[in-house]
Amino acid sequence: MSSRLALTQIHIAAVLFGLTGVFGELIQASASAITLGRAGFAVLALAGFAQLQRTSLLRGLSRRSAFALAGSGALLATHWVTFFISVKVGGIAIATLGFASFPAFITLLEGLLFRERIRLPEWILLGLVSAGLMLVVPAPDFSDQGTTGLAWGVASGLSFALLALANRRAAQGLNPIQVSYWQNIVVVGLTMPFALAELGGVRALDWLWLLLLGVFCTGLSHYLFVSSLIRLNARTAGLAIALEPVYAIAFAWLLFQQQPGPRMIAGAVLILAASAYSGMRSRPARKTH
Repeated sequence: MSSRLALTQIHIAAVLFGLTGVFGELIQASASAITLGRAGFAVLALAGFAQLQRTSLLRGLSRRSAFALAGSGALLATHWVTFFISVKVGGIAIATLGFASFPAFITLLEGLLFRERIRLPEWILLGLVSAGLMLVVPAPDFSDQGTTGLAWGVASGLSFALLALANRRAAQGLNPIQVSYWQNIVVVGLTMPFALAELGGVRALDWLWLLLLGVFCTGLSHYLFVSSLIRLNARTAGLAIALEPVYAIAFAWLLFQQQPGPRMIAGAVLILAASAYSGMRSRPARKTH
């Protein structure tokens, strides 16, 4: 793979990640039903990509890795459900910016769980994210939908940070496509009891959106992201993925007239700066958003 092709793939992946909130807005179903449909179609897509790569989905699995995948799959389900609730309540821009707080949570959790010292650069990252979220929040009142939506978005960022750390153990000795496949299997199993009855009432158009969300924004985006990392360094990949909220906000503006105000734009700049800064300093976390 050439560097140009790898760079093209990582940017396509970032655009597809940014479209996730758009489909969450379009699909007229609950967050759990969207998550179930997304994971179901993603399982089929990832199985196909595994065939293309001639990757066994069972090789290397053990009882220990199965438990790790089950735990990380539960975190993935939590991450997706909270993100789609945030989209439904607060809109695409607020949900995506709330989720973009995850680098700050990773920094804090690494310090707490692995007793890694938080250095000055990490404190700068935390400060940027905190200031950005304070600007994004419409009003310090949970009766306001924007504030509630941002809280769900931040919860999505927290669960993703936990997922990124859990993947340290879940991914050991396994192919990234294999890890994502089994995590999505777990998501299907966890959300089915809550959303299966609802699927019968899902509109035909929403099934199309779910198909596109699962195949392109989950299966294909993950495949492009992982394969591009074979060629790209961490700084380049991190900067490309940091553009995800930019694409999401642009799509929300163009498709749903969700125009960001000056405070949101200022907060977005701070959060995006923190995300880009985090991406330049370390290898990007395995993306499952």
